Amino acid sequence: MASGKEITSKIKSVENTKKVTSALEMVSASKIRKSQALMRATRPYARMMRRIIGHLGKANPEYRHPFTIAHGKDVKKVGYIIVSTDRGLCGGLNTNLFKKVLADIGEWQGKGAEVSLVTMGKKAGAFFKNIKVDIIGSAVGLGEKPLIEDLIGSIKIVLDAYRAQEVDRVYIAYNDFINTMAQKPVLEQLLPLPATEDEAVSDIWDYIYEPDAETLLDSVLVRYIEALVYQAVLENLASEHAARMIAMKNATDNAKDLIDDLKLAYNKARQASITQEISEIVGGAAAV
Repeated sequence: MASGKEITSKIKSVENTKKVTSALEMVSASKIRKSQALMRATRPYARMMRRIIGHLGKANPEYRHPFTIAHGKDVKKVGYIIVSTDRGLCGGLNTNLFKKVLADIGEWQGKGAEVSLVTMGKKAGAFFKNIKVDIIGSAVGLGEKPLIEDLIGSIKIVLDAYRAQEVDRVYIAYNDFINTMAQKPVLEQLLPLPATEDEAVSDIWDYIYEPDAETLLDSVLVRYIEALVYQAVLENLASEHAARMIAMKNATDNAKDLIDDLKLAYNKARQASITQEISEIVGGAAAV
């Protein structure tokens, strides 16, 4: 059994850890409100953009934008945009996402396809640099209020690669914020543009383009992809604060339980020490 001094030292150490985890829990609880407000403010725009682009992609049969055209049946190269956090201490948020991406990468590599990545967040960059895949772009330090300007460079790398047919499919992976207690790792296809939910049942759509379909669609579709990636970053940010708040709350609760166990062990050790001293005194008195 550990001595009383050792147990006291452990209690102080755990109490200091509990103070840190409790502070981090409160910080995340305050930040999650701001990140949720930012995320929810952009959700309607992203959803409407997704619907309109689905119509535009099929609207003009005379011109098909490169982003709407699949590169043949055989997929030889696959690109991923992976959105992660810059910091840790958020439970299994990043790990669950990386497992989902690795499983999909394994399937494509099993079919003989090459894989390239664009990472957003330090955790994704640190994790996938040890995997045998090509990292062609990265973005870190996006902060609490990400700006789309900080993402455009990395997104452009992927879009240019698809235009040049250097990749045949593009996916985006991020954590979708469901609520404070649940965040879901999501892997979605970006390119070629997938059909929208109402596209299969709606009538044929068409528009009048000014100045022309090619110029307009090229501008709009690029902005659409940027909007989707930006929304994914905001969803992941809200998920990060929610996961960190829950993880730190669990850590604080575990620290409290551990302190109670250590105090119980300390009392037992102290009682055993007192009993031993009494026995020694009684034994010494009997010898006299």
